[in-house]
Amino acid sequence: MATVTTADRFDDQRKEMVETQLRARGIRDPRVLDAMGRVPRESFLPHDLAHVAYADQAVPVAGGQTISQPYVVALTLEAAQIGADDAVLDVGTGTGYAAAVASLLAKRVWSVERDAALAVAAAERLRRLGFANVRVAVGDGSRGWPAHAPYRAIVAAAAGADVPAGWVQQVAIGGRIGAPIGPRDAQHLVRITRSATGTVREKLTAVRYVPLVTGDGSEELIELP
Repeated sequence: MATVTTADRFDDQRKEMVETQLRARGIRDPRVLDAMGRVPRESFLPHDLAHVAYADQAVPVAGGQTISQPYVVALTLEAAQIGADDAVLDVGTGTGYAAAVASLLAKRVWSVERDAALAVAAAERLRRLGFANVRVAVGDGSRGWPAHAPYRAIVAAAAGADVPAGWVQQVAIGGRIGAPIGPRDAQHLVRITRSATGTVREKLTAVRYVPLVTGDGSEELIELP
């Protein structure tokens, strides 16, 4: 009888997640489905929580943060319509999972995390797992990352009262922002598309994210090696 390894079990759970949590709920972008099926979510969780890596839920991690529900990650990335040559801003790195998935869709991902310990750990994890086209910075993600703008897509893993003006300024004409907005008990994922004359906003679905924490505007982004 063949031995079933832990890696085999996670591979099977990942395939099931793609089919039952994503495709069955209407995620249609084949590139998003493929990327979600390739990133080992278990590697982005504490070892003692790896067994719930593919559960249909958000999972708490350090610093009062969460690693978002797989469906919400996929929905946000699909909403952003990321192309293979795009530069993407990812706000709220957390453990680096969403940035890793985005890196398989985009040419470059610039990811900002306010919690320095989380950011350092995520940068090391992404590097170790081979996601070489992601760079991480420590700082106030509500200000974006102006040095590398414009971005073709901006995605966020924390909810504010509205999309920060800096993100709108940093997304390219024709680019898209996928982000949750609203109070914790009434958040919605929205897609904002920027045009030469303004923006178009689409409300996609109800979600629940941790709040977007903002600073006083004085702190500098620190890009990690």
